[in-house]
Amino acid sequence: MKTTLISGAAVLALTTGMSVAQSLEFPIGEGEFNWDSYQSFADSHDLSGQSMDITGPWTGADDALFSNVIAYFEEATGASVNYSGSDSFEQDIVISTEANSAPNIAVFPQPGLIADLARRGEITPLGEETSSWIAENYAAGDSWVDLATFSGPDGEELFAFPYKIDVKSLVWYVPEQFEEAGYEIPESYEELKELTQQMADDGVTPWCIGLGSGAATGWPATDWVEDLMLRTASPETYDQWVSNEIPFDDPAVVNAIEEYGYFSKNDDFVNGGAAAVATIDFRDAPSGLFSFPPECYMLKQATFIPTFFPEGTELGTDADFFYFPASSEEDLGQPVLGAGTMFAITEDSEAAQAFIEFLQTPIAHELWMAQSGFLTPFTEANAAVFPTDAQRSLNEILTDATTFRFDASDLMPGEIGAGAFWTGMVDFQSGSDAESVAAAIQNRWDQLN
Repeated sequence: MKTTLISGAAVLALTTGMSVAQSLEFPIGEGEFNWDSYQSFADSHDLSGQSMDITGPWTGADDALFSNVIAYFEEATGASVNYSGSDSFEQDIVISTEANSAPNIAVFPQPGLIADLARRGEITPLGEETSSWIAENYAAGDSWVDLATFSGPDGEELFAFPYKIDVKSLVWYVPEQFEEAGYEIPESYEELKELTQQMADDGVTPWCIGLGSGAATGWPATDWVEDLMLRTASPETYDQWVSNEIPFDDPAVVNAIEEYGYFSKNDDFVNGGAAAVATIDFRDAPSGLFSFPPECYMLKQATFIPTFFPEGTELGTDADFFYFPASSEEDLGQPVLGAGTMFAITEDSEAAQAFIEFLQTPIAHELWMAQSGFLTPFTEANAAVFPTDAQRSLNEILTDATTFRFDASDLMPGEIGAGAFWTGMVDFQSGSDAESVAAAIQNRWDQLN
C-alpha cells in the first residue's frame, strides 16, 4: 500500500507538471526524453522567487533554442532566468567583470578567455564533484576535464562546464556518387590516402578545398593541420604545441603541415588545382560535390557546412559524412577535433550552482538535441530524441571518441591562432615549404614574449 501511495504521488506530481507546462516545447512526460532526471531535479530544487542572469554568444535561432531549454529549468525550480545573447560577447564579459556587474553565468565559446578571467579570480571554481562527474559521464571524459581546468588564485581547478559541442573531424560526400563509382568509406587514415590516389587514377578529382574567408582566409587549412596532428602525434604533443612548450617548427608540427600538403598541393587531388585552393571561398567549396558531373568527391569541414549546401539538400540522402579516420599504424585511438561552449559562474548564487547541476541531467541535453544543432559527449543522453539519423550519427562520432581536443588555433594567442597561423597556411598553399612557414610562425610567437 505504501508503494502504491508513493507511486501515485509521483504520477500526480508529473501530471501536475504537465498541466502547468503545456506551453513548453515538449510536454513533460511525453516522448523518449529522460523525464525521470527532470522530475528528480525538480524535486530537489526549490528556487521560487530567485532570479539569475546568463550571458552568452547565442543570438537569433540559437537564442530561441537555448531559451527553450531554460524554460524547463524555470519550470522545475520556480526561478526566473534572463538570458541575453551578444555578437560581441567576448568584449562584453570582460567589461562587465571589470565593472563588477557580471552575470551569474557566462557561456564561453573560447577557453582562452575563461583562462584569463579564472587567473584574475573572476570565475567561481566548480569543484571536484563536478570534475569527477564530467570524467565519468562524458566520452573521453578526461579530455573534457583537462579542457575546463585552468589556473586560478588557488591553483589548478575546474572552472567551466562543457555543453553544446561542434565536431570538425568530418569528411562530407554524396552517397550516390560513391556508389556509382564503387568507392568505399575509408576506415583508416591510410585508406583515406589510398582512396585519394585511386580517385585521381580514375580521372576524377578527390577533394574540394577552399581557404578563402575574407580577413580570416586560411583558417580551413588550420583545421586540417590540427586534425592531422591528432592522427600523427600524441594528444600530449598536441597540447605542447598549443601552449608552445614545443616550438611551432617542431618536426611533429612540420610533418602535420606536410601531410596537409599531400592532399592540397597536388593538382590532381584538388578542384581547380593547387594554386586555386587559397582563393576559393570555403563557402563555395561544397558546390563541387553537387555539380554534374561532380567536380570533386570529398570535402573536409565541420558540422556547420551543410548551411552552404544547395537549398533542399537532405542529409543522409543527397549528402552524407564520415569520420575523418584515425591511423591504423599509430596507437592514437579515435581522436576528435572540435569546438564548443562552456558554462562558467561569474557571479555566484544558489541559482547559478543549481543551473550547473541541471546541466548534469540527461534532460538538459536532450531538450536541445531534440531541436537542432546540438551535439553532446554525455553518454547517458538518449540519442533517440534526435530528429534525424544524420544528427544521431554525428553525435556517435563524438561519443565514440577516445580523445577530444579543442581547435588549436582558438587556444593559441590571437596573433598566432587567428593571425600568423592563418596567413602561414596561405603561404604554404601558395608554394612556401612547411619548415619555413612553421619557423616564421614561431618567430612571430617569440616576439610576443
